[in-house]
Amino acid sequence: MTPDEIAKLPYRPCVGVMLMNERGFIFTGQRNDMEEEAWQMPQGGLDDGETPLEGALRELWEETGVTPDLVEPVDQTEDWLTYDLPLSLVPNIWKGRFRGQKQKWFLLRFTGRDDQVKIDTEHPEFTHWKWQEPDRLIDQIVPFKREVYAQVLQAFSDHLDFKR
Repeated sequence: MTPDEIAKLPYRPCVGVMLMNERGFIFTGQRNDMEEEAWQMPQGGLDDGETPLEGALRELWEETGVTPDLVEPVDQTEDWLTYDLPLSLVPNIWKGRFRGQKQKWFLLRFTGRDDQVKIDTEHPEFTHWKWQEPDRLIDQIVPFKREVYAQVLQAFSDHLDFKR
C-alpha cells in the first residue's frame, strides 16, 4: 500500500482504559506480541451496538480479568483521540482496512486487590503487568502510541495524584 492509499483509510473505532489503583499508579501490560519492551494500557475495538463505556469494561475484562464490579468510572476523554500506525504495519493489521485508531479513553479507579488482576485470559494480550507511575508511563509505551498517551495523561491530569 502506498502512503496516499493509507491516508485515505478510516480510523478503527476503539476504546482505551487507564486503570488507576488506590495509590494513583496506572496499570500497564507488556504486549505478548512484542519481544522488546512494549507496554500499554488495555484497549480494543468496539463491537457493533456497543457504547464506548460498555466496550471499555468488556476490553478491561478480556485483557485483565478485572470485572466491572471492581472499578469505578472517574472520567472520560471529551473527544476521540487518534493515532496512525507506522506505514509498514498498516497492510498487516486489521487486514489493511484502517490507518490507525480513534479512541475514547476512560479513567477507572480499581477498587479490587492485585490478586484479582488475571492476565492469563482466554486470549492473553499481556505476558506480565505492573502498576506504573503516571509520570513514567510514556517512556515505556510503544513509540507510535506515545503522543496519544500524552493526550490521555493530559485529559486526566486533574485526577492523577499518585503516592510513591
